[in-house]
Amino acid sequence: MSFTFDATDWQIVPARSFDDLKVGEIFRAPSRTLTDAHASAFQAVSCDNHPIHYDVGYAKRYGHPAPVVHGLQVLAFTAPGATLLPHNFGAIFIAFTELSAKFLVEVHAGDTLYSALEIVDLKPLDGKGEVTTNVTIHNQDGALVLSGMHKYLLRTG
Repeated sequence: MSFTFDATDWQIVPARSFDDLKVGEIFRAPSRTLTDAHASAFQAVSCDNHPIHYDVGYAKRYGHPAPVVHGLQVLAFTAPGATLLPHNFGAIFIAFTELSAKFLVEVHAGDTLYSALEIVDLKPLDGKGEVTTNVTIHNQDGALVLSGMHKYLLRTG
């Protein structure tokens, strides 16, 4: 048996067409437990140096049990590339065009987050297709900590 390697044909899952996608499909990311190191790294990258994110005394003075993980860091857990969704898109992907998010419960170091993207709409648009997903993140206690929406533009022809 002979195997010929071709990097241009290396896929995690078979690529699908816009018409192959189905409303109701759910794409989950692996769970992740946040640590102080994650929060520190995000603080360095974002330049958000508000003490609510790193000062235990400050956080407690303002009614939080611990420093609060940056909201944008939590939002990053909805990155489609953390799931198999963009691998399903393959070469038909054009752009990530829109997002929204509601932060519902604060997140702290030590929390484990579970994110999912569910296709809720597939709209043909003049030779292209728009995919809308609802995005959710739950914590280890089952609390919904973030809900929102993403939109992606795909080729259809």
